[in-house]
Amino acid sequence: MSTSASPIMSSYLDSVRLNEADLITRLLDCLGGKLTAYLGGVRETRAVRQWAEGVRKPSSESMERLRLAFQAAGMIVEAGNAPQVVQAWFQGMNPQLEDRSPARVIREGDPHAVGPEVLAAARAFARVG
Repeated sequence: MSTSASPIMSSYLDSVRLNEADLITRLLDCLGGKLTAYLGGVRETRAVRQWAEGVRKPSSESMERLRLAFQAAGMIVEAGNAPQVVQAWFQGMNPQLEDRSPARVIREGDPHAVGPEVLAAARAFARVG
């Protein structure tokens, strides 16, 4: 994640500038294979590894979800949180998301519709977490 811009802006810039394989590789490093697969809407971590290697391409819908997740994760990491904290944030019930986990909101919702609320929750956590 970049350091020259604010954490919010740098995670956004990285989420749109990185190619698919690099973004997925960085998500894997932060969230692990199972959570990245869940967010991408696939059941197998093998598919995620193939995306990261560039052997296979995720659907455009999966990629939108992964870019949203990357942006949220980036804000939390830039605030000084370890990957374990980011993983717990994605999986835990979040009061700002009506006690739903951010991962579930991203996976089950339209990324354009749920993106603002997930990013607001990530921003709030990055400020205090």
